[in-house]
Amino acid sequence: MNIKPIKTEQDYLDALKRLEVIFDAAENTKEGDELEILGVLIDNYEKTYFPIDLPDPIEAIKFRMEQLNYSNHDLAQIIGLKSRVSEILNKKRKLSINMIRKLHDALQISTDVLVQEY
Repeated sequence: MNIKPIKTEQDYLDALKRLEVIFDAAENTKEGDELEILGVLIDNYEKTYFPIDLPDPIEAIKFRMEQLNYSNHDLAQIIGLKSRVSEILNKKRKLSINMIRKLHDALQISTDVLVQEY
């Protein structure tokens, strides 16, 4: 096992190649330990150099509605009037704190996503 910090893009590419080789390593083996450590190093590098932004709040709501097979009527039962739902989904009305709480509870969307500007 020759583990070293991932500091450059070449280090990252080399780590990914090695990860492919040992990907199916059994736990509690030398290669299994290497796989676990390499995974942490790769994850850390990717979080630093390839950060993923949070999704747009309205797009997150629409996506979750699709997953749950919810209609605008279903969403209106959560946050209020059907006309309000239409305004929110068309970005003509901002989400209130109360709506964010209800959406978080009902749709299990992170409040970090819902409180963003859009």
